[in-house]
Amino acid sequence: MDRLAIKAIHNEEDHIAALSRIDELWNSKAGSPDADELEVLSILVDDYEDKHHEIGPPDPLEAIKYRIEQMGLSSAEVAELFGARSRVSEVFSGRRALSIEMIRAIHAKLKVPADILIQPIQEKATSR
Repeated sequence: MDRLAIKAIHNEEDHIAALSRIDELWNSKAGSPDADELEVLSILVDDYEDKHHEIGPPDPLEAIKYRIEQMGLSSAEVAELFGARSRVSEVFSGRRALSIEMIRAIHAKLKVPADILIQPIQEKATSR
C-alpha cells in the first residue's frame, strides 16, 4: 500500500485503515520516513481509541486471579487473604461478596487497587 495521507481518524473505517497501515509499517527502520509515519499514526490511533473504545475497570475477581497467578501464590497464601479456604471458593463462585477485611488484605498483599476491589462483581453468563 502506498503511503497514506495522514489525516484525523473520524470513524471505524478510518480506524481500521490506520491499524492496517500501522501493521505494514511496524518494522520500519528508526529515523526513516516510514518510522515517522508509524509514530504519527500510532498517536492518532491511541487518541481515537481513548475517545471511542473506553476500557472499563477490570472485574475484581479477574484482577485478583491475575495477581495470584502473576505472584505465584500457593493455595495456603490465597486462603490467608480470604480468611479460610472455603471462603476462597465461596467468593470465586459468587456465593459470597468480598468483605472489607478481605479487600484490605488483598489490597495490601496483591496491590490490587481498592477502587477495583469495591466494584460490583460481574455476573457470569450461564448456559441453559
